[in-house]
Amino acid sequence: MRTVRLPRGVIPVTPDLGQESVWDYPRPPRLEPSDKHVVVVLGGQVIADSRRTFRVLETSHPPGYYIPLSDWHPGALVPVAGSSVCEWKGAARYFDVHGGGATAPRGAWGYPSPADAFAALADCASVYPALMDRCELDGVTVEPQEGEFYGGWLTPDVVGPCKGAPGTWGW
Repeated sequence: MRTVRLPRGVIPVTPDLGQESVWDYPRPPRLEPSDKHVVVVLGGQVIADSRRTFRVLETSHPPGYYIPLSDWHPGALVPVAGSSVCEWKGAARYFDVHGGGATAPRGAWGYPSPADAFAALADCASVYPALMDRCELDGVTVEPQEGEFYGGWLTPDVVGPCKGAPGTWGW
């Protein structure tokens, strides 16, 4: 386990066998391929289904999962105006997410021209799990990362505490 400088008052949960701690993830973040079965549901409809995803691991955050655009249901992602910048990945674009008659405005984002270390994300998008009916990893329903700004996917195999809860903005 590496030594990480923890914010004042933070006591990481010790992971059990088969678990990961968000405090063992690196900063800057690391990108890695994942073969977990990812399913996204909105409006009662499966709008993304993939085993070819990427996950981004960053200190204090649950992983974010990025799904190839080709694994989204046609019409599920509609580009919208506006952007933001991640200091690591680059400029993000946003999408309204559509499924089963429901819409999640700006519920997904992607990096069309990411920084070199994140080049594999160029043709992918991720969602805010809190705005979907359900996101699953290998059949396990994801808990959304707390906070409106974050899009991490929390499952029982990841322990924190995680950034996003009240009082964690400065982490």
